[in-house]
Amino acid sequence: MANSSISDFVKFNRMSAGFIPFLSYVVVAGGGGGGGGPSDSGAGNAAGAGGYRSNVAGESSGGGASAEDALQVTSGSYTLTIGAGGAGSSSGSGTKGENTVFGTISSEGGGFAGGYNAAVGGPGGSGGGGTSGGAGTAGQGFAGNVESSSSPAVGGGGGGAAEAGATGSASGDGGDGVASSISGSSVYRAGGGGGGCRNDGSPGVGGLGGGGTGGDGTVAPDVNGDANTGGGGGGSGRDGTSRSAAGTGGSGVVILSLPSMVSVSFSGGVTQTSAVVAGNNVYTVTAAGPTDTVTFS
Repeated sequence: MANSSISDFVKFNRMSAGFIPFLSYVVVAGGGGGGGGPSDSGAGNAAGAGGYRSNVAGESSGGGASAEDALQVTSGSYTLTIGAGGAGSSSGSGTKGENTVFGTISSEGGGFAGGYNAAVGGPGGSGGGGTSGGAGTAGQGFAGNVESSSSPAVGGGGGGAAEAGATGSASGDGGDGVASSISGSSVYRAGGGGGGCRNDGSPGVGGLGGGGTGGDGTVAPDVNGDANTGGGGGGSGRDGTSRSAAGTGGSGVVILSLPSMVSVSFSGGVTQTSAVVAGNNVYTVTAAGPTDTVTFS
């Protein structure tokens, strides 16, 4: 019997027993919201990226972890929820991103940015910047970092899935996210937001993977985390007495890769696209609420 025939025979028998073979996933939570401060204060801190979990062979999970263990599920329905990004605040602390869930796999929402000179960064999948940086979650992301109060004032960078955010005194850059090729090409996700600045500094750059860049007190078009990357929101900036908006965190995403012989269906509230990659069907889910499901058969 040829090797391909043996492989198909094993897959068929596992499915006949109710098991779905070789399921790979990337699960990213919503990024946190960037922060700010009073109009006469310094720059805004940045938010952390949403937690990043993956079991794709040869790739990484967040927080410096290796890929998670192979996941074998049975035929049936599984909870599917895409976490929204946290809201930014130009006058204080942002809000935490929401969790993303696939079955028993839950990624933690990104930590909020602390209000400038007033609050610590929030913990989360990756932590937010603040008077001290918020912690990341083990196996999902890294910590945020501390703001700079001396000239030039720059907010602390938000943590990313692959590295911590930078201090405001260094650059305020957001930590980079993790790259995955589950969808066919290499894409970074879960980058931390960049800290905002006063008019005597330069804003921090958002981390690779959708992190929002910090504001500078005027127009800040890239301050929001990118949708469906879990990127953290950038910090608000100040120019004289005016203050630019703080960034909203990017929403999360679930990506599933399964053999083509597996039948997959989604409940009515799910938004998803599919593609064939290396012989598997790959489903990218960009929106799903707490009552939504995916069903394998």
